[in-house]
Amino acid sequence: MIWNRGHERQAKRFPWFWYLLALFVIVAFAFAPIGSVMLCGAIANAYGCKVDEGSVHPCIINGHDYGELLYSLGVMGWFMLVTIPGGLVAFVSWLIFLILHHVAWRKRVSAGIPPPIPPPPATA
Repeated sequence: MIWNRGHERQAKRFPWFWYLLALFVIVAFAFAPIGSVMLCGAIANAYGCKVDEGSVHPCIINGHDYGELLYSLGVMGWFMLVTIPGGLVAFVSWLIFLILHHVAWRKRVSAGIPPPIPPPPATA
């Protein structure tokens, strides 16, 4: 019976963790191209390389040419035209779903209705 009381208490908690995890994924998706451009700029500045969107320039680091990689990282910044609006739509959807779920959860908890999934029977 002690386990059952603990389970009931746990069932009354709102699942904030999953909502925060989803928010983190949305933000990471939306701003990933910015990270790509920042990484490109940091590497190019550290090794004195030239990077632009017009063409690939050689960038020798420890005997290897990373010009093509830096060019690709820099040009990936254009994905922001898709990921930031997509992230905004995903964020608004996430926020609406969070509000609706939280309101329904509060009504259910205040009315004393048990969670939709019943706890497993106790074995003694």
